[in-house]
Amino acid sequence: MTQNPHIIIVDDEAPAREMVGDYLKMHGFGVTLCDGGKSLRSVIETRVPDLVVLDLNMPEEDGLSIIRDLKSRINVPVIMLTATASPIDRVVGLELGADDYVAKPCELRELMARIRSVLRRSTPAKAAASSEEAAAKAAREQLVRFGTKWLDLEAQALRDDEGYEHPLTASEFGLLKVFAANPKRVLSRERLLELANARDAEAFDRAVDLRIMRIRRKIEPDPTKPAVIRTIRGGGYLFSPAGDKA
Repeated sequence: MTQNPHIIIVDDEAPAREMVGDYLKMHGFGVTLCDGGKSLRSVIETRVPDLVVLDLNMPEEDGLSIIRDLKSRINVPVIMLTATASPIDRVVGLELGADDYVAKPCELRELMARIRSVLRRSTPAKAAASSEEAAAKAAREQLVRFGTKWLDLEAQALRDDEGYEHPLTASEFGLLKVFAANPKRVLSRERLLELANARDAEAFDRAVDLRIMRIRRKIEPDPTKPAVIRTIRGGGYLFSPAGDKA
């Protein structure tokens, strides 16, 4: 279900901000009213709006300084309301990142039309940014750090920090994948073979030890003192992502 756009109205004059707020609520927008920069910053700390309607001429903190501060914090569309502001103020406001401006006293239908126009322009950019962020997150989740190397779960490859690939057999990848899914858990040889689907004619305890030894040569900073894939006496093996003895 799509949530209605959330608009913050910033104006030091209560009647003005309430009139705009009531009109936008009547047309389905979510609205928060603020009397200045301080209350605006307090609101955006807990919820980022879809758009801010901002009066330029306020006594305590002028709109231009609020725009500058706001744009340094978050990427949110801003529509300026200008009453006595000079053309240079409007130009500066636009250069600071404001998306549009409306003269006061404003025609409410015009303001709403401009709000919808700005939201239409900003939505594809937000969607693209969200999509890119999701893709980046998914890519990060496919990479697991094993000592000196990175395991790419999707490509089934082991790479160093320079991106060079290091040979990995199917059975070695199977074991690393199991460790990646079970960090900081002691896994017996039996459990490792079971999770790696490695129950074949060669799948004996010693076969696991040999595979672990080969893996350690590829990933441990010091294979003679393994800290990433540790041997737990009487238990099996444990993958320690931090590579420490804790």
